Amino acid sequence: QPIAIMEIDGAGTAPSAPAAAEPTKQSAPAPAAAQKIEADIVAVQESIEKTGDSGRFYSPLVRSIAEKENVPMSVLETLAGSGQNGRVTKEDILNHIEGRSNGSSTPAPAASSAAKTPAAVKAPAVSVGGTDSVVEMDRMRKMIADHMVMSKRVSPHVTSFLEADVTNLVLWRNKTKDAFLKREGQKLTFTPIFVEALAQAIKEFPAINVSVKDDTQIVFKKDINIGMAAALPTGNLIVPVIKKSDELSMVGLTKAVNDLAGRARQNKLKPDEISGGTYTLTNLGTFGNEIGTPIINQPQVAIMATGAIKKKPAVIETPQGDVIGIRYFMWLSHSYDHRVVDGALGGGFLRRFAELLENFDINREI
Repeated sequence: QPIAIMEIDGAGTAPSAPAAAEPTKQSAPAPAAAQKIEADIVAVQESIEKTGDSGRFYSPLVRSIAEKENVPMSVLETLAGSGQNGRVTKEDILNHIEGRSNGSSTPAPAASSAAKTPAAVKAPAVSVGGTDSVVEMDRMRKMIADHMVMSKRVSPHVTSFLEADVTNLVLWRNKTKDAFLKREGQKLTFTPIFVEALAQAIKEFPAINVSVKDDTQIVFKKDINIGMAAALPTGNLIVPVIKKSDELSMVGLTKAVNDLAGRARQNKLKPDEISGGTYTLTNLGTFGNEIGTPIINQPQVAIMATGAIKKKPAVIETPQGDVIGIRYFMWLSHSYDHRVVDGALGGGFLRRFAELLENFDINREI
């Protein structure tokens, strides 16, 4: 036999003022059906959802009572809740049922539309055929899925695109990488070059290096900590963070990128090395993709995706006139949180990042 009934998720009764004494009238006992629920909570049917159209949550106990006493969702939504955040408690619905039986129940006015929040989105049902197989997500994939869904719900995403001429950058890397490998023992990839340019652009546009606190406060981050999305052999994703990226040289950035990426693939990253990021870079070009719409890595407000670098014919201006030549181009995709980043800031930052890549010094020495 049950020895206790527990209400979950903050469904407790909020303190309220005592009712006026009525010495000539005794409190009527709760309906028998409702009393029985305390000893035997039945399964709630699909007709009473966890969350109503108003966004208010209903506990299993409240929904169970509603089922047994034929209180529809439309009536539940009109009841004044005395619980946390206006939730309907057991006492609220029993009082409604008692008043209904006495003919004195008057529904409270529904919450105003300004206070309503969107109802939870339900995933569609999926049928499984005889030749299909079902595999449970591993823990990391579940965390990634939750994080991505949360980001899309929290931030109104806007993505801007720009194609950059990175010919100078490509030519410089091609002539430098062999000597760099011999001298430093490190492979010079494009990632540290992108990180360096991003750090410089963030210093010029500090309003992109922020987070939103409590929906109304903007937290400006002093440090520029750039995360780089890395694919793991398992197919999952992880984002190691290069702390204080603006304080590192090209050599330092290269070593940091190679070290973090290598240990990420070996599952040897420390918790501190995947936290504290203020901006994220994801390289779509690794997979031969040119354009994407990356999802913001919360609680950041922007993310940059770099596409594959490809040769294309282009018009080249010369003192003797315009000519057609072969240049290296790369698409940049910049997603940002429209709550705090408007087109002027998001687009201006993207343009500045592209300029830093396009104007790369082909004679630079490291």
